[in-house]
Amino acid sequence: MKLFSGTSNQPLAQKIAEYMNHPLGESEIRRFSDGEISARINESIRGADVFIIQSTNPPSDNLIEFLMMVDAASRASAKRVTAVIPYFGYARQDRKDQPRVSLSAKLVANLISTAGANRILTLDLHSPSIQGFFDIPFDHLYSFVTFADFIKKEVAVDPVVVAPDIGSVKRARAYANRLNTDLALVDKRRTGPNHIQSVTLIGNVKDRDVILFDDIIDTAGTLCAAADLVKNEGAHSILAACTHPILSGNAIERISESSISKLYVSDTVFLPEEKRIDKIQVVTTAALFGEAILRIHNEKSISSLFDT
Repeated sequence: MKLFSGTSNQPLAQKIAEYMNHPLGESEIRRFSDGEISARINESIRGADVFIIQSTNPPSDNLIEFLMMVDAASRASAKRVTAVIPYFGYARQDRKDQPRVSLSAKLVANLISTAGANRILTLDLHSPSIQGFFDIPFDHLYSFVTFADFIKKEVAVDPVVVAPDIGSVKRARAYANRLNTDLALVDKRRTGPNHIQSVTLIGNVKDRDVILFDDIIDTAGTLCAAADLVKNEGAHSILAACTHPILSGNAIERISESSISKLYVSDTVFLPEEKRIDKIQVVTTAALFGEAILRIHNEKSISSLFDT
């Protein structure tokens, strides 16, 4: 088995390697003066079971770099190349909701397969249907096993899980079942990308501890609007958890000024120090990915990781 990491999230890759007690392989990413990227694997991987760890969050260089590493491993006669993608970028563009738009999630899936990946491992896809874009084995991990223990320690007063929008209902229901509590829903209306027109609460949160769950925080508009809504509806306290902290634009400012008391995020996307405010606590997914990689290598079940 060989582990390699791109440059988008090397701290997570190092933690995964430490959990597995297996060193990261030697690879090299170079950037030429004109901006072109070159990827090279600096050790023999002929006949090896190769795992390449790289989140494909913006900038797009992360995706290109990842494709080049997969291509390099495939051309170096690796026995199998598994693409370990903690955050699958472009996942929100998974359908044609307007005329003449790109189906970018499908395009990215085609690129990864064409580059030479034999298997995919990722966490909390924005839309699980993206798995159908691939014709190779696909392992989909769920973050609730990472967040659940932290959440249980924080909530005490008749907790209720709230889905911040319609798209997150299924995920929120899974968390509610895991925590053995009720589910509420925020109905959100948009006027365009990153612009919210109105929000309406469906369910009861009065005098209860609220737990907001979502897969991606981009500008934080949806999450903060939901938090302010449940606060106005009489919530006792508001906790939030999110798998992929993109945190673009003025997201940090919004979270700081919101009704959220604490926000748990995973380390699938590298969070620089300037974004690590007191309200945000980073929870590592290294053990989850490390265990999944070991099970793939040893041809063991992945689904048993989520047995309750």
